[in-house]
Amino acid sequence: MVILYNIGIGLYYLLVLIISPFKRKAKLWIEGRNNWQANLKAAISPNYPVAWFHCASLGEFEQGRPLIEAYRESHPGHRILLTFFSPSGYEVRKNYSGADYVFYLPLDTPWNAKKFLAIVNPVIAIFVKYEFWHHHLRQLKRNKIPTFVISAIFRPNQVFFKWYGAWYRKVLFGFNHIFVQNEISVLLLQKIGISNATVAGDTRFDRVFANAQKAVGLPILESFCGDSNVVVAGSTWPKDDELLIEYIKSAPENLKLVLVPHEIDPKQIEAFEQMVGVGTLRYTRGNKNVESAKILIIDMVGILAAAYRYANIAYVGGGFGAGIHNTLEPVTYGIPVLFGPNHQKFNEATELIGVGAGFSVSNAAEFRQVVSNLLNNEEQYKSACKAAKNYITDNIGATNRILEELKPLKK
Repeated sequence: MVILYNIGIGLYYLLVLIISPFKRKAKLWIEGRNNWQANLKAAISPNYPVAWFHCASLGEFEQGRPLIEAYRESHPGHRILLTFFSPSGYEVRKNYSGADYVFYLPLDTPWNAKKFLAIVNPVIAIFVKYEFWHHHLRQLKRNKIPTFVISAIFRPNQVFFKWYGAWYRKVLFGFNHIFVQNEISVLLLQKIGISNATVAGDTRFDRVFANAQKAVGLPILESFCGDSNVVVAGSTWPKDDELLIEYIKSAPENLKLVLVPHEIDPKQIEAFEQMVGVGTLRYTRGNKNVESAKILIIDMVGILAAAYRYANIAYVGGGFGAGIHNTLEPVTYGIPVLFGPNHQKFNEATELIGVGAGFSVSNAAEFRQVVSNLLNNEEQYKSACKAAKNYITDNIGATNRILEELKPLKK
């Protein structure tokens, strides 16, 4: 089986290499790993113990960030190494001040894993949520390095729990401890003989809660929103935009929309403006006539989380594609959140629906009905807001629970 795995890794690399001249992310993926050994060796100081944190991409980084920063504070003598698999994470956070070293993770081959760990020689390795790389985990175990995964979540349809997943589930035995988000994950792991797992929760709750406490004001949004009811639609894709366009054309007069596309693509924004047929304004073009605009398009990155504070209702995109984006960012402000039908893999979405703070919609008609029910029924709206607020406050604290378990490793 390891031969097939190695062949798959090799084919993946070859595919990325072939498309790299045509795809920017693939090019960054290749270029970011060029001369990785020499660059890593030049950066890592042998005079300090290294704590290695690995994140697949940007979302996992935000999930792991509370623990990274708490670990740095509690282990001031350690240096933090942060690695990413994807350019989506590395390119955005390569200058992250909370880490001493930021690199791409080398491709998962036996030689790369051995060389990587020989250079880094970490005193601890912490993986965020997933990224179960066979050779790196195997080498960590061989080197007797304490290895953990945090905020993990497991589902019955994953390969670990299939009849043909016996070989791949072996990687899970390489962890000293597995910190999971829910009890279901613990039970699934116990069925395959893994007993070193506990429910610690999801560190993303700590991150979004902390961000909300220090969110800065956005004067343009304040002027735009005024006394209107406001829907903030974040991380939207074209399919989400189609739903929003259909809704906004017949939305109540006192309702406004703040649109924050997942990708700031000028052509996509222009297409949206042409299709919507009502007054739009782009955030970067100032605040002239902002009060009279019906739709405000935030055409810059970095302010979505702060924008949610101005919403009466939030809509999170991605649910008509690969899956929804971060629903916790709006919910931390105590507002109900809507999203598309593809949310089954996201534990928080299921839980939000269960407590009455989240709503799945499949089309514009359903979107219109849910928004109308919330805005026209004060009791229902207050109940949804209370459920959203309680959901966050009931789930914060994962960072401290995990850190408490890591205290014996302090040097």
